[in-house]
Formats: sequence, C-alpha cells, structure tokens
Amino acid sequence: MAVALALAGCSGAAPSSAASSSAASSGNAGSEGARSQVVVALSTEAEPEAGFNPVVNWGSGEHMHEPLVQSTLITTDADLNFHNDLATTYRVSEDGMQWIFGIRSDAKFTDGQPLTAKDVAFTINEIIKEPAAETDLSMVDHAEAPDDATVVISMKRPYNALLYVLAVVGIVPEHAYGADYGTTPQATIGSGRYVLEQWDRGQQAIFRANPDYYGEAPKMDRVIVLFMEEDAALAAAKAGQVDLAFTAATLAGSAPSGYGVLSCKSVDSRGLALPVVPSGTTVQADNETYPAGNDVTCNVEVRRAINAGIDRQRFIDNVLNGYGTIAYSVGTGMPWYSDDMQVAYDPAAAERFLTDAGWAKGADGIYAKDGLRASFDVIYSTTDSVRQAIALEFANQMKEIGIEAKAVGMPMNEAMALGYSTPVVWGFGSNAPMEIESLYASTGSFNVADYSNPVVDEHIADALAQPTVEESFAHWKQAQWDGATGFAPRGDAPWVWIANVDHVFFQRDGLQVAEQKPQPHGHGWSVLNNVDQWSWE
Repeated sequence: MAVALALAGCSGAAPSSAASSSAASSGNAGSEGARSQVVVALSTEAEPEAGFNPVVNWGSGEHMHEPLVQSTLITTDADLNFHNDLATTYRVSEDGMQWIFGIRSDAKFTDGQPLTAKDVAFTINEIIKEPAAETDLSMVDHAEAPDDATVVISMKRPYNALLYVLAVVGIVPEHAYGADYGTTPQATIGSGRYVLEQWDRGQQAIFRANPDYYGEAPKMDRVIVLFMEEDAALAAAKAGQVDLAFTAATLAGSAPSGYGVLSCKSVDSRGLALPVVPSGTTVQADNETYPAGNDVTCNVEVRRAINAGIDRQRFIDNVLNGYGTIAYSVGTGMPWYSDDMQVAYDPAAAERFLTDAGWAKGADGIYAKDGLRASFDVIYSTTDSVRQAIALEFANQMKEIGIEAKAVGMPMNEAMALGYSTPVVWGFGSNAPMEIESLYASTGSFNVADYSNPVVDEHIADALAQPTVEESFAHWKQAQWDGATGFAPRGDAPWVWIANVDHVFFQRDGLQVAEQKPQPHGHGWSVLNNVDQWSWE
C-alpha cells in the first residue's frame, strides 16, 4: 500500500554560513566518535510515563512510532508499504479469523536469550489483558505459538488493518518481563536496533546501537534524547547544545545561527469535536464518569455552519506560518480519504444554515434561538502554543459568522475531562485508517463527540471485514459520505477539522536526516523512526 507522495518526506532550509562554528560547539564537527552520535530535543510530553514498555504504550497507543529498543513483526517504509521485520512470512485464513506468522530464527534479546514465537505470542496476550494498555487489540482473542518459528493470532472478528497495529508493537521477552519492565535500562531487554543505555527521568534518555542486532548496523551509534519545553529547546539550539530540536510553527522563524528548519509533512490533524447530544448526559470512559453534551453544538445546523464558516487557509498562513496543509478530515490525503469531506469556505452559506433553522442574529451580532445564544467555550492546552493560537483564530473567525467561541486555556488533563461536553482543540492522525473507527464509530475508543450513526457503523464494520486493506478503502470513504449520510460536513458534521500541522525542527547544519514517512500525531518520537540511517556530512 502506497501513499500519495505529496504527503511524504521533509523539507529543509539551506544550511547557514555559520555551520562550522556551531557544530564545533557540540563536538559533532570533531572526532569520528562524536560524528556517530546525535543529540535530539523532544517535548517533555514525549517522555514515556510508564517507561519503555510496549505492553503499556511505548511506541503505540495515541502516539505511534517505532519502538527502537524492541523489534516488531512488521515495519513500514516511507510509502507505508509493509515489510517483514521479525516476521518472515504471514498469511490470513480465508475467513479472516486467523493470522499466521513465520518468525525469523536469528533474533536475540540483549541478555543473549533467543527471541522466539513464544515471545511474540506472550507480548500480544499481555497487551490484551493489561488494563493500562493503549494499543487496541480488542479484535484479537488470543495468540499462540505452536512452535518456536510460528505464531497464530486468533481473532474475535475479521480485522484487515491488524498489520498497522503490529507495525508499532514491540516484542518483549517472556522470560524477563515483569512489573518493572521498561522502567530502568537493566529492565528494558529488547531485540531492536538500539539499547537503552541510560534514563534520567525528567531529563534525558540515551540509546546506543545494539551490537547483536540481526539487521543492518545503525550508522548513528549513539542517540541522546533530551526532554524539554518549547522555550528550553530553542535556548538549547541557540547554545549549540543539540543537533535537532523540536519547535512549533509559531517559533520556526527563530532558527539560530548554524541551524536550518526541517519541516516534515504529517497527518497530524488539528480539529475540534462538536458534541452532538444535548447537555445533561454523562459518558463512562477510562473508569471515569464525564459530563457530556452541548446545547449549542448538538444542533446539526450549527455544526454545518462552523464547517462552512472556517477559512482553513487563514489558519495555515496566520497560525502555522505556512508550516501545514488544509485538513478536512483525520487522514486528509490518505488512500481512505474521501473528497466528499471537502467543504468550501462560504461564510454566507454558514449563516444561511443558521437562519434557515430559525436562528436570528441579536443586537450583539450573535445568533440565538429560543433564548439560546450560539455561544460556547473552546478549550486549548496551555502547554501548546499552536493549539492556543488555533483556538484564538477559531474564535475570531466564528465571530464573523455570528457564533461566539470563547477560548479557554487549561492543562490537558482538565481539558480531556471536559472534552465530551465542550469543544477542545484536539490533535489526532495516524498512518492507518483505524482512527476513523476510534473517532466516529458509536463504540469508538475516543468518540468524544458522542456521535452515533448506524449506517456509518455498518460502513466501518464492512471496511474492517474486507479481505485486504486495499479493498477496505471504498467502505471507509462511504462512512464519510455515501450519498445520503455520513460524518462529512454536509452530513452529521460531528467534527470540524482545520489543518495538518507540519512537524518542525531546528536542524544543525551538516546533519543528514533520512527520508521520513508521513508522520502521525505525536510528540516527536516518529522523527527518530529511522535514526539508525542518519549521518553527518
């Protein structure tokens, strides 16, 4: 399966004339040893709270990336084609209820023990029973290893997208897995390209190349990852202390001397869920009870007006400084995306949606109906400057069509608790179509809009039951709009999507970052998917 090339890769600014002096400040212009390491600053949110444990969420869950210190059954290339890693072969039974994988015999863990099919089956079964696991394997019944070279995964239902999930699930050792797995270097035994050498919580993680790795030896022998806030990462780049530093589009114009800007295309979408039910209800999620429903956005004419009244290009220009592309859906531009998600910017049409449904503009310029003003809060995370800027721009644009959106900042954990009742600036996006199920299926794991459409559910079920991923694309598109109904802006419109944000980094002159696949939503680890292929000029 290949993705449109327009999505792929990164672009970089021309190197500055100050390259030599800047590189010397960190030592990477010197010895061969220094030239075989890279120092990368990632967001503090990138640090894995539960440790480097794939059974919980390392490499998978909301922020998907390759796990580095563990191997996976399958990998994907820059065009998102599947390739074998630990797997040597795989096939699916005719009814789609069993996946059978052959496992290579030359992989071993960093403690010297061989990796076998039993470790693969153990990992999958552990994820299924782990309450804190963020990887969704709810479609899997169990896995078993009839011998050391074969794994059989038995399904609860056909699920052709399983390879997307397995491509980011790191395999852990059955003989060395315990409650402390992934929490210290000694307890992080893997078979991947790198070994966790050191982890200073709240500060840094250091990886070194695995000398016993079964694949091609990494070009970059040592990878030092620093966990920093945006302003600290910028300061570190200005001081020449890092080779690659994450930044926000709002700061990309501040590249220090000796650095260019690396801009990676993504399917990391920013949008707002628009709760479709009235207030006064609750939702059970994550063993918690949350308030749900919104008396303004529960009206479909309001949701359609919002979608038509958004000038997405202004967000790209004014908020992202050009570092982004217009998004009409999660996964805009991917093979399962439907052009029926597109909606033209038409403020006059937006207001007609409201007036045709009986809303009238008041003296304050805000529409109202039956005493209810078209007014609601828009929540953003106070630690994310881009989401704050999006919320403020959204409020400005809504005012132009007679809707009052009040931007409110708070910590993300508080925002998540209000997400079922109040529009929040969310970030989503993956290199797989299952996110549609998560956001739009009535039983979706992150259905914060509380959306339910039986026809959409049927299209999603049909998509996942097809014999191949490629055959599912038409059904994913029908879930968006089938000519009569769907979650498209012309239909139920439970979300308003705004932009795919480029992932932007300050890149030291001379550092060669390998070609990137379209990056999913996340806090930076995905740029390191192929760090083993990076080099220095």
